[in-house]
Amino acid sequence: MFYKTSQEHEELRAEIREWVEREIKPIAFMLDKNNEFPREQIKDFGKRGFLGLPYPVEYGGMGKDILSYAIGVEELSRVDGGTGVILSAHVSLGTFPIFAFGNEEQKKKYLVPLAKGEKLGAFGLTEPNAGSDAGGTETTAELVGDHYILNGEKIFITNGGEAETYVVFAVTTPGIGTKGISAFIVEKGWDGFTFGDHYDKLGIRSSATAQLLFNNVKVPKENLLGKEGQGFKIAMATLDGGRIGIAAQALGIAQGAYEAAVEYAKDREQFNAPIAALQAIQFKIAEMATKIRAARFLVYSAAELKEHHEPYGMEAAMAKKYASDICLEVVNDALQIFGGNGYLKGMEVERAYRDAKICTIYEGTNEIQNVVISSYILGKAAKTAGVPIRGKKKSAVTGPRKKMILNEGSAEDRVNQLVECLKVDGHDFTVGIDINTPIIEAERVVSAGKGIGSKENMKLVTDLAGAAGAALGSSRPVAEQLMYVPLNRYVGMSGQKFTGNLYIACGISGAVQHLKGIKDAATIVAINTNANAPIFKNADYGIVGDLNEILPLLTKALDDGNPKKPAPPMVKMKRAVVEEPNPAPVGRYVCLGCGYEYIPENGDEDAEIAPGTKYSELPEEWICPECGEEKANFIPSSKEV
Repeated sequence: MFYKTSQEHEELRAEIREWVEREIKPIAFMLDKNNEFPREQIKDFGKRGFLGLPYPVEYGGMGKDILSYAIGVEELSRVDGGTGVILSAHVSLGTFPIFAFGNEEQKKKYLVPLAKGEKLGAFGLTEPNAGSDAGGTETTAELVGDHYILNGEKIFITNGGEAETYVVFAVTTPGIGTKGISAFIVEKGWDGFTFGDHYDKLGIRSSATAQLLFNNVKVPKENLLGKEGQGFKIAMATLDGGRIGIAAQALGIAQGAYEAAVEYAKDREQFNAPIAALQAIQFKIAEMATKIRAARFLVYSAAELKEHHEPYGMEAAMAKKYASDICLEVVNDALQIFGGNGYLKGMEVERAYRDAKICTIYEGTNEIQNVVISSYILGKAAKTAGVPIRGKKKSAVTGPRKKMILNEGSAEDRVNQLVECLKVDGHDFTVGIDINTPIIEAERVVSAGKGIGSKENMKLVTDLAGAAGAALGSSRPVAEQLMYVPLNRYVGMSGQKFTGNLYIACGISGAVQHLKGIKDAATIVAINTNANAPIFKNADYGIVGDLNEILPLLTKALDDGNPKKPAPPMVKMKRAVVEEPNPAPVGRYVCLGCGYEYIPENGDEDAEIAPGTKYSELPEEWICPECGEEKANFIPSSKEV
């Protein structure tokens, strides 16, 4: 074996490096500062063919190998980690599933423009309750006639909002775990497909990371990717390859920080000599160079294994884990070499320091990489206690709530019904607090989300706050991106936490970080046009409707025409006791190997076990459909009758 890249690879590296130094480096600081996606630059990158690096020429790609793609991600990330992951998510996540699992019609319609760089791709798997455990997917797709009806949400989606084509995973057969998940190709612009928060991140800020919202989105059945029930397999195969991209991103970030540190060490003088003459600095640089070289071999080896259709899952996990771990170490040492200068905003090593951390988290945390690696070596270890049962319904982020969606009668009828419910619960609207009361001290808050639309509509929210005797709040994007209100008004886990009695969310979709900021509220009211917005699953009361119609009606209903009396010191109201439905299962058994639960009502179609078959009636040769454990290695989770 000759551990050296080919002349062709190095010519490609030089070409991409020249482009990124010219197009991205001069604006990298502002992209980071403004949380801005480099749209025009990525369009140009696509026109040059680089968005289709590893895909066949007949499908619009450049026809290069996987190593060429890894070099592309590495070179972009060397200058800006956020730009690097745009390429990685497009090639590995948004495009690969269509290339690997799509039929010819799907490839012609979607793969070709993606490979040509005419469109950008993204991958919708992660949900609030489905991160490392993709089996927790709750987004659903129900086949109705010639279309699947898609409902749910996805979070932390790279290229979200900027991509035109999305590979989205949803449950088509509930109650059977990962075997009930399917994959779909979904287009930006379809009715009911909208975008929530563009997350404000620590690093990779030039990369768009957004929430995807699906409200009765009609997906043509020909956009099913593969077959029903193959979604989990498609997702896992895609993530194996995606780890090569993230490993290359980490490698590039480390390489850029290392180069900056070497240059600075040669230039910076202390004690009448460059600090590069100091042995402490020399040893740091030697360690950094060694770690980067070892990571590069791991990354390139995994890429070549994939290119030659050899098993590469373990090697990709190793590359992702090691490269991201040493990336943190290298950027830390690079910043240390810069000293106080490295801690200043605008310095490349400061940005690299922030960009590096995410590489240990996405595409499977490094803890999950250890699980993957060890499973290749040892197999799946049996679990003897505390086996998690898959498929249990998860509680709302804000805990048990009434979830009363008021949908009877006219808009005015629903508003009056809401006001009556709130008064019965003990909310007194004859008293009020100052609209500028700090969120953490407020007894009640009326908050605005992006769903309110233009800034002129803020008057609807402030009028409602006045009528409700409440302080004014907002979601993070309304305060930070739209700047409709001061930053100290935004509510969420990363902002001001609301722990008072009444929270009215106007046009707020319900991102997890926002929901966690209001989880201790006594009563939550949701008003939104999207019936499937997550906020409704986390609220006590909700009205689905046009905010321009609902908010004035609610303001009128709460305003008796008299000035609000000063509210007495807040007495925290007790939340309503809501019992989550939990029907007692019958005759279920759990696998000690993987946690799969045999449900008699579902049977096991692949093993030709008919629905309704009791566990005791299963043939002795039956095995766990997920991990292959024998029937004897199951324990009862509920009595059989």
